[in-house]
Amino acid sequence: MSPHAPVRPLGPIKKLRRQLERTMTKTMATYGLLEAGDHLMVAVSGGKDSYTLLDLLHETKRRAPFEFAITAVHLDQQQPGYNGSPLRAWLEEFGAPFEILSEDTYSVVRERTAVGKSYCTVCSRLRRGILYTAAARLGCNKIALGHHRDDALETLLMNLFYAGKLQAMPARYTTDDGRFEVIRPLIECAESDIATHAQAMGYPILPCNLCGSQSGLRREAMGELLTTLERDNPNLRAVMLHALKNVSPSHLLDLSLQRDRQTLATQAKDLPAPIPRRLPVVSG
Repeated sequence: MSPHAPVRPLGPIKKLRRQLERTMTKTMATYGLLEAGDHLMVAVSGGKDSYTLLDLLHETKRRAPFEFAITAVHLDQQQPGYNGSPLRAWLEEFGAPFEILSEDTYSVVRERTAVGKSYCTVCSRLRRGILYTAAARLGCNKIALGHHRDDALETLLMNLFYAGKLQAMPARYTTDDGRFEVIRPLIECAESDIATHAQAMGYPILPCNLCGSQSGLRREAMGELLTTLERDNPNLRAVMLHALKNVSPSHLLDLSLQRDRQTLATQAKDLPAPIPRRLPVVSG
């Protein structure tokens, strides 16, 4: 077997994998992320989150009571020292259809980002445009991203502390041009569980020489804050996630919420219903 071949989980990791699968499929059913006939582009960055997402979605595809397609897409941003051969070897062994794109966004990001500022804003915008173009060419109607619970909570705190707004990450949204739905099946999964799973599965992680090379960033500080607060409340992250699903608009100070309470109620009725047949979840 190739050193990059997918690993069959054993023992405690098998139990953790089942937990991640259950959480992911529950999220997909709750928010209507997956429907018969969908073609998902799974954005694979080479990090622990996107490997886990692709792996679990591929397993879900095998068990699902309806047909849908998956295509994994990786973008080589031509970073210095980049070596994508381990990722390519893993994808070839894994068996899902995939494409590896190559475009020099690294130089553009470095050029357009002011000294001391995060690369993330420019980098994500460029990657998004390239992935949207590829999704259209491949005939994908949905783009699956590997954001997890901790990403959502850190985004909430960053918006609260630095942008003055209450906003996190939705499980699904439609792109501005209306062409695609972007979905986040792992949005209720804990990053620590994903990290443990990824290490045990032996995914060939690719380092990032852009955002991954920067320290002292605001997002990093938000993660450290959550970790500090968890010393007093070990369930802090789970409680915060629940808060994102338990909002009381009437108890906030946004006047538009007061004026539009009836409108919000009407919109809530129009939210997509769970898929007719719930995705099967591994028991145990």
